[in-house]
Amino acid sequence: MGVGHSFPLGQGLVLHDFTVKDCNGKDVDLRIYKGKVLLVVNVASKCGFTNINYTQLSELYKKYKDQGFEVLAFPCNQFLKQEPGESQDVQKLACERFNADFPVFRKVCVNGPETAPIYKFLKSSKPGFMGSRNIKWNFTKFLVDQDGQVLRRYSTTRSPLSIEKDIRRALEGK
Repeated sequence: MGVGHSFPLGQGLVLHDFTVKDCNGKDVDLRIYKGKVLLVVNVASKCGFTNINYTQLSELYKKYKDQGFEVLAFPCNQFLKQEPGESQDVQKLACERFNADFPVFRKVCVNGPETAPIYKFLKSSKPGFMGSRNIKWNFTKFLVDQDGQVLRRYSTTRSPLSIEKDIRRALEGK
Protein backbone atom coordinates (compact mmCIF):
# COMPACT_ATOMS: atom_id res chain seq x y z
CA MET A 1 0.00 0.00 0.00
CA GLY A 2 1.54 3.28 -1.03
CA VAL A 3 2.35 6.11 1.24
CA GLY A 4 -0.37 8.41 0.00
CA HIS A 5 -3.19 5.94 -0.47
CA SER A 6 -6.23 5.57 1.70
CA PHE A 7 -7.46 2.12 2.54
CA PRO A 8 -10.72 0.49 3.55
CA LEU A 9 -10.67 -0.52 7.20
CA GLY A 10 -11.39 -4.11 8.08
CA GLN A 11 -10.02 -5.54 4.85
CA GLY A 12 -7.50 -7.88 6.47
CA LEU A 13 -4.65 -5.41 6.21
CA VAL A 14 -1.48 -5.86 8.21
CA LEU A 15 1.39 -3.48 8.84
CA HIS A 16 3.45 -5.20 6.15
CA ASP A 17 0.99 -3.96 3.50
CA PHE A 18 2.35 -0.41 3.79
CA THR A 19 5.18 1.52 2.21
CA VAL A 20 6.63 4.47 4.11
CA LYS A 21 9.43 6.96 3.47
CA ASP A 22 12.77 6.76 5.23
CA CYS A 23 14.36 9.92 6.66
CA ASN A 24 15.88 10.66 3.24
CA GLY A 25 12.57 10.31 1.38
CA LYS A 26 13.18 6.86 -0.12
CA ASP A 27 10.38 4.28 -0.15
CA VAL A 28 10.59 1.48 2.41
CA ASP A 29 8.32 -1.52 1.83
CA LEU A 30 7.38 -2.73 5.30
CA ARG A 31 7.26 -6.33 4.03
CA ILE A 32 10.97 -6.35 4.89
CA TYR A 33 9.86 -6.63 8.53
CA LYS A 34 7.79 -9.81 8.07
CA GLY A 35 8.73 -12.28 10.77
CA LYS A 36 9.89 -9.57 13.19
CA VAL A 37 8.24 -8.10 16.28
CA LEU A 38 7.94 -4.33 15.88
CA LEU A 39 7.51 -1.42 18.23
CA VAL A 40 6.20 1.55 16.23
CA VAL A 41 6.63 4.89 18.01
CA ASN A 42 5.87 8.52 17.17
CA VAL A 43 8.94 10.39 18.39
CA ALA A 44 9.87 13.99 19.16
CA SER A 45 13.24 15.44 20.11
CA LYS A 46 12.07 18.35 22.29
CA CYS A 47 9.57 16.56 24.51
CA GLY A 48 9.82 15.94 28.24
CA PHE A 49 9.59 12.21 27.46
CA THR A 50 12.42 12.24 24.88
CA ASN A 51 15.37 11.19 27.05
CA ILE A 52 13.73 8.26 28.81
CA ASN A 53 12.06 6.96 25.65
CA TYR A 54 15.06 7.16 23.34
CA THR A 55 17.37 5.74 26.02
CA GLN A 56 15.07 2.82 26.79
CA LEU A 57 14.12 2.19 23.14
CA SER A 58 17.83 1.97 22.33
CA GLU A 59 18.38 -0.41 25.23
CA LEU A 60 15.52 -2.69 24.16
CA TYR A 61 16.61 -2.61 20.54
CA LYS A 62 20.18 -3.60 21.38
CA LYS A 63 18.97 -6.36 23.70
CA TYR A 64 16.44 -7.96 21.33
CA LYS A 65 17.38 -7.03 17.75
CA ASP A 66 19.20 -10.33 17.22
CA GLN A 67 16.03 -12.13 18.29
CA GLY A 68 13.90 -10.45 15.61
CA PHE A 69 12.87 -7.17 17.26
CA GLU A 70 12.79 -3.78 15.51
CA VAL A 71 11.89 -0.28 16.62
CA LEU A 72 10.34 1.90 13.90
CA ALA A 73 10.48 5.59 14.85
CA PHE A 74 8.24 8.13 13.12
CA PRO A 75 8.99 11.77 13.98
CA CYS A 76 5.89 13.91 14.48
CA ASN A 77 5.59 17.66 15.01
CA GLN A 78 1.88 17.77 15.91
CA PHE A 79 2.26 18.11 19.67
CA LEU A 80 3.40 21.61 20.64
CA LYS A 81 5.80 21.55 17.67
CA GLN A 82 8.26 19.42 19.63
CA GLU A 83 9.84 17.94 16.48
CA PRO A 84 10.73 21.07 14.46
CA GLY A 85 13.74 19.74 12.54
CA GLU A 86 14.00 17.78 9.32
CA SER A 87 13.74 13.98 9.38
CA GLN A 88 17.50 13.66 8.85
CA ASP A 89 18.07 15.83 11.94
CA VAL A 90 15.97 13.42 13.99
CA GLN A 91 18.00 10.46 12.72
CA LYS A 92 21.23 12.28 13.62
CA LEU A 93 19.95 13.12 17.12
CA ALA A 94 18.87 9.54 17.73
CA CYS A 95 22.22 8.16 16.61
CA GLU A 96 24.54 10.70 18.20
CA ARG A 97 22.79 11.51 21.45
CA PHE A 98 21.14 8.18 22.22
CA ASN A 99 23.25 5.66 20.28
CA ALA A 100 20.08 4.50 18.56
CA ASP A 101 20.63 2.42 15.48
CA PHE A 102 16.99 1.63 14.78
CA PRO A 103 15.38 3.24 11.73
CA VAL A 104 13.94 6.73 11.90
CA PHE A 105 11.49 7.44 9.10
CA ARG A 106 10.22 10.63 7.48
CA LYS A 107 8.20 12.96 9.67
CA VAL A 108 4.47 12.11 9.64
CA CYS A 109 1.14 13.35 10.92
CA VAL A 110 -0.51 10.93 13.33
CA ASN A 111 -3.83 12.78 13.67
CA GLY A 112 -6.10 14.88 11.49
CA PRO A 113 -6.76 14.97 7.75
CA GLU A 114 -3.08 14.45 6.83
CA THR A 115 -2.67 11.33 8.99
CA ALA A 116 -0.16 8.92 7.47
CA PRO A 117 -1.84 5.71 6.24
CA ILE A 118 0.26 3.58 8.59
CA TYR A 119 -1.08 5.58 11.53
CA LYS A 120 -4.66 5.28 10.30
CA PHE A 121 -4.08 1.54 10.32
CA LEU A 122 -2.43 1.47 13.75
CA LYS A 123 -5.12 3.62 15.37
CA SER A 124 -7.97 1.61 13.81
CA SER A 125 -6.34 -1.64 14.98
CA LYS A 126 -5.96 -0.54 18.60
CA PRO A 127 -7.97 2.51 19.68
CA GLY A 128 -6.75 4.33 22.75
CA PHE A 129 -8.38 5.22 26.04
CA MET A 130 -12.19 5.22 25.89
CA GLY A 131 -12.09 4.09 22.25
CA SER A 132 -10.40 7.24 21.01
CA ARG A 133 -8.63 6.80 17.70
CA ASN A 134 -6.41 9.85 18.17
CA ILE A 135 -2.84 9.77 19.37
CA LYS A 136 -2.73 11.88 22.53
CA TRP A 137 0.97 12.78 22.64
CA ASN A 138 4.51 11.95 21.57
CA PHE A 139 5.88 8.45 22.20
CA THR A 140 2.66 6.49 21.83
CA LYS A 141 3.80 2.94 21.13
CA PHE A 142 2.27 0.09 19.12
CA LEU A 143 3.53 -3.48 19.52
CA VAL A 144 3.15 -5.46 16.28
CA ASP A 145 3.63 -9.21 15.91
CA GLN A 146 5.62 -11.14 13.32
CA ASP A 147 2.57 -11.32 11.03
CA GLY A 148 1.97 -7.55 11.05
CA GLN A 149 -0.98 -7.61 13.47
CA VAL A 150 -1.15 -4.91 16.16
CA LEU A 151 -1.02 -6.57 19.57
CA ARG A 152 -1.06 -3.63 21.98
CA ARG A 153 -1.07 0.14 22.21
CA TYR A 154 0.78 1.95 24.99
CA SER A 155 0.41 5.53 26.14
CA THR A 156 3.16 8.11 26.33
CA THR A 157 3.52 7.55 30.05
CA ARG A 158 4.36 3.84 29.64
CA SER A 159 8.13 3.64 29.49
CA PRO A 160 9.60 1.26 26.93
CA LEU A 161 11.22 -0.90 29.64
CA SER A 162 7.83 -1.34 31.33
CA ILE A 163 6.60 -3.25 28.27
CA GLU A 164 9.65 -5.50 27.95
CA LYS A 165 7.68 -8.53 29.14
CA ASP A 166 5.15 -8.01 26.31
CA ILE A 167 8.00 -7.76 23.80
CA ARG A 168 9.52 -11.02 25.07
CA ARG A 169 6.13 -12.76 24.86
CA ALA A 170 5.64 -11.53 21.30
CA LEU A 171 9.12 -12.76 20.34
CA GLU A 172 8.21 -16.16 21.78
CA GLY A 173 4.97 -16.11 19.78
CA LYS A 174 2.70 -16.08 22.85
